[in-house]
Amino acid sequence: MFPLTNLTDVTHLIQLAIAPVFLLNAVASIIGVLINRLSRAVDRIRVLDERLSRAGPGTEARDEMELQVLRRRLWLIYLALTCEVLCALFVGLLIAAGFVGAVLGANVSLGIACLFVFAMAAFIVGLTVFLREIFLAVVSTRDRMR
Repeated sequence: MFPLTNLTDVTHLIQLAIAPVFLLNAVASIIGVLINRLSRAVDRIRVLDERLSRAGPGTEARDEMELQVLRRRLWLIYLALTCEVLCALFVGLLIAAGFVGAVLGANVSLGIACLFVFAMAAFIVGLTVFLREIFLAVVSTRDRMR
C-alpha cells in the first residue's frame, strides 16, 4: 500500500471509513438506551432505600427482593455498557488505523481485521447481556404484578 498521494486516494479512504461510522452511530444509540435504563434503575433503588428506612416489617421483605433484582440488573447494564463502549473504542481505533496506515504507506490490514473482530465480539456480547437484562426486568415486573 502506498502513501496517500492525491485527493482521489483521500476520498477513497474516507469512503471506506463511512461503514464503521454507521456502526458507531448504532452503538451510540444502544449506549443511550442503556444509560436511560441505568438511570431508571438507580432512581428506583433510591426510592426503595428511602422506603426501607421508614418501612414496617410487612413490606421489608418484598422491597429487599426487589432491591436484589435491581442490583443484578444494574450489574448487567454496567456490563453491557462496558461492552458497547469497548466496541466503539475498537471501531474508532479501526478508523484511525486505516488513516494512519494509508498516510504512512504501511500494511495495517491484519490489525484492522483484528480490531473489527474485537468490535463485533464486544457488540454481540453487549447486546446479549442487554437482552438478559430485559428478560430479568420483564420477569421481575411480572412477578410484582401477581
